[in-house]
Parts: sequence; C-alpha cells; structure tokens
Amino acid sequence: MRVVALVPGGIGDQILFFPTLDDLKHNYPNAQIDVVVEPRAKEAYRICKAVSHVLLFDYQDRNSAADWVNLVGILRDREYDVAISLGQRWFVGLLLWLTGIPTRIGYKGAGNMFLTNSVPLKSQQYAAAMYHDLLQGLGINSPCPELSVNLPSSDLDWAEEEKKRLGIHSSGYVLLGDGYEPTLDQSYPANSWQKIIQDFQQKQPELPLVVFQSPNDGKWSQSNPDVKLTSPPDVGKLTAMIAGADLLLSTEGVPLQLAVAVQTYTIALFGLTEPAKVLPKSDRYIAIKSPSGRIADISPQTVLERIWRG
Repeated sequence: MRVVALVPGGIGDQILFFPTLDDLKHNYPNAQIDVVVEPRAKEAYRICKAVSHVLLFDYQDRNSAADWVNLVGILRDREYDVAISLGQRWFVGLLLWLTGIPTRIGYKGAGNMFLTNSVPLKSQQYAAAMYHDLLQGLGINSPCPELSVNLPSSDLDWAEEEKKRLGIHSSGYVLLGDGYEPTLDQSYPANSWQKIIQDFQQKQPELPLVVFQSPNDGKWSQSNPDVKLTSPPDVGKLTAMIAGADLLLSTEGVPLQLAVAVQTYTIALFGLTEPAKVLPKSDRYIAIKSPSGRIADISPQTVLERIWRG
C-alpha cells in the first residue's frame, strides 16, 4: 500500500503527527508512507522512522494555480492508494479528488464531498490525538500511541561530545531557553531568565545550567559566565540534548514536543496557546500559562515557585 499525508505547519505540527504515522506503520508494516510538508518542516523527519519520502510544498505561500496543478501531477504520478489530509480547505479535497487516489481521508467540513472517508474534527483535544482520529478513515480505532522519535546514533554521539565540551560528566543538568527558532511572542525576556538562573545558582550551585540557543540568537552572549551555552545545529541533536537533561524549562514550541517524546521532565511557559492542545496529561509536563496571553508577563517568581515545588 502507498500512502501520502498532506501535513501543513511547522516542525512541531509534524512531531505531533508522528504517533499517527507510527500507528499507521504498525497496522500496515509493508506500507510506503510519504508526507508532503512545508520546506521549514522537512527537518522534523530526521527523527521519524515511519516515513519513506518527504515531498515539499509551501502551503502558506501564495501558490498559483500552476503550483497546485503541479502538486496534483506529482501525486498522480506516484500512484498512491491512500491520501490523508490534515488541512480543512475545501479545494485541497478537490485537488486530492483530481489525483485519482482511491481512498481520500480528511476531517468533516468544507470539501467533504471530495473525500471518500471523513472523520469528525475534535479540535479541543491534544493535537496528537486529534490527528490520530484520521486513522478511523482506515478502520483503525486504537488509542493514540505515545509520542516517540527515532534518534540517529550520530546525534546521540554529538550530544555526548557536546556534554564533554561543556564540562558535564556524570552529573545531570538543567536545559533552558526559548522555543526552537521562536517568534517574538514565544520569547521570554533576558532579564527574567537571568533571575531564574541566579536563583538556581544560589540554591543548587553544583547543578550545571545549559542554555540552548539557535545559532542566530545573540540574547545570551552577555549571560552569566557560569551558564553553559549550546547551539544544536538540527532537531535531532537538540532532542539528544533534551534527552540527557534532568529538567527542561522552555517557552512554548518545538522543544516541548521533543521533551514529551524522550520523556524529560518539563516546565513550559505558554502565551496564547492552550497547553492541553500540545502537551499530554502527565505529571511530567507542567504548564504555566500567562494570564495576559504574553509569555513575557509570566513573572520569574511564578516560574521559580513551580520549579521548587517539585
């Protein structure tokens, strides 16, 4: 069986779709599963073993009719048996119908008439479970599996070398920072981070603090010299660093999904996003939501009270 999934969104959206891909592969172990994703999200599939091919299409771009027709042609030429669409735009259903793919699965709503199998959209639940509901279109009604990733050995080796470079040996460490390539709304002020870091250093001076930052983030360049800086060059290596941490303290974004996948204890700062939509129910993942909708308005004292509460 040849399956293609159209998955718009960034890296975090792709990771939340991994349980659906894993369960599909479990039920159809010989299936070839491909995905069509935005260029910015391709990197996610470095840590996913269920997918055979990653095709690129910028859903957010101002695509011309020719761009969509080209996508139809690509999908038609690959002769898929099943198409799964996470989007809700009616014309995507039309385009899938034009591909001639026999089984077309999506959510009930606009464009429903172009689908062969549609499922109810339950958007208030955990996003991974919402995506997993689409497998009902193939008669798969099992519970949504836990989120997991497949780390290349080279990424694990990189993390071990990085810990040696940072002077971290047998002890654990706390990993903290803003989400992977965050927007301004997802960024926590440097002075607030500094207050949290200073409190850690007073209460647990022997515990290494590691700040993860993107290569283009200069916010930490003037940070306390006792804080160790790491810049994992891709999602796989960031995941490996998260897996080795005793605690992840991060704003909303990709690191949270990675922490769930490797089961690292996490305290997450949220702005407008509803935590229940991107974090599963578990004592391991603690959400602090800003009452104003701005992450910057969460006080360091609120964060510290939650950290030391245990």
